[in-house]
Amino acid sequence: MINPIVFDFLSQLKANNNRDWFHENKAFYNEAKASFEASMQQFIDIVHEADPTVGELTPKECVFRIYRDTRFAKDKTPYKTNMGGFVAKGGRKSLLAGYYLHVEPGDCMVAGGSYCPPSDVLKAIRREIYNFADEYKAIIYDKAFTQVFPEMYEDKLKMAPKGFPKDFEDIELLKYKSFAPVHAATDEEMMGGKAVNHIRHIIHTLEPHNTFINRGITAEEDEIIL
Repeated sequence: MINPIVFDFLSQLKANNNRDWFHENKAFYNEAKASFEASMQQFIDIVHEADPTVGELTPKECVFRIYRDTRFAKDKTPYKTNMGGFVAKGGRKSLLAGYYLHVEPGDCMVAGGSYCPPSDVLKAIRREIYNFADEYKAIIYDKAFTQVFPEMYEDKLKMAPKGFPKDFEDIELLKYKSFAPVHAATDEEMMGGKAVNHIRHIIHTLEPHNTFINRGITAEEDEIIL
């Protein structure tokens, strides 16, 4: 699915992360970028097959820029050493749970859900889990799900989130700051002939989780019973 040229470019960029090298190799970048966008279209098609609610999207609406915002960062290297895209209704800036493709030599992943959402979205997700905890647990503790997504982003609150009872049986679930399952993938899994079917399986496994999360995000206030 991912052309080796993408890995080749990113590997060389990591070793030469400066503007002079990038400008001298702009044609190389454009070729790798075009190849990644073609792969992103495949990814969008796979996601839409599993979750039609994302709507009709283009790679341009989903792919993240390679240029880093270094204004407030200690790391002043100008370029990301990965290529990635987020597929959700509304594109990469959507506040809805979605599907993320990340290509980085030695650190690829297919992930999704809701990563570091703003406080109002996070509270809506927590409310949905609070109200329907058994349903959510049936999704994330299902054997088929845990085989594909053995980890969630582990950043958690130390205390119960404000507005939720401390003695809630599943309070640990509500402490997450992100609800973003992650599937780590090897470079070979992303490039090989079986990549499309491998990624399709991951996305279809993730869809029930995202559907649950998005139900909470889009719920009307009068439907929330907390």
